[in-house]
Amino acid sequence: MPFDTAMLELLDATKEVRVETTRPDGSTQRTIIWVVVEGGVVFARSWKGDRGKWFQAAMDRPAEVALLVDDRRWPARAVLTDDDDSVARCSRGLEAKYRRNGSLASMLVPNVLGTTIRLDPR
Repeated sequence: MPFDTAMLELLDATKEVRVETTRPDGSTQRTIIWVVVEGGVVFARSWKGDRGKWFQAAMDRPAEVALLVDDRRWPARAVLTDDDDSVARCSRGLEAKYRRNGSLASMLVPNVLGTTIRLDPR
């Protein structure tokens, strides 16, 4: 079941979202990330590639992820989507949403494309 329309609109309009992940010791960490909505699907990517702590935690415990915007929290599941179509959709979304941000180029380099994830509600 996808996120509802209001949630997708909020994520699409919000420049920085916090992702909550769980460390191996069970504690949680919150990291600011960029998310994009393309065709009703929420995508994110680690600018540090597979070295990103939040990305590693999301891949280790994909069902223990949450998105936080303002005072709202949505449990999610992280799904690695490094297929060509998903990578291209995420890249297009990043280019459109963050085109004026000087950090955009770091999200589009080849060594980070493989960290494209889809965030599904749970």
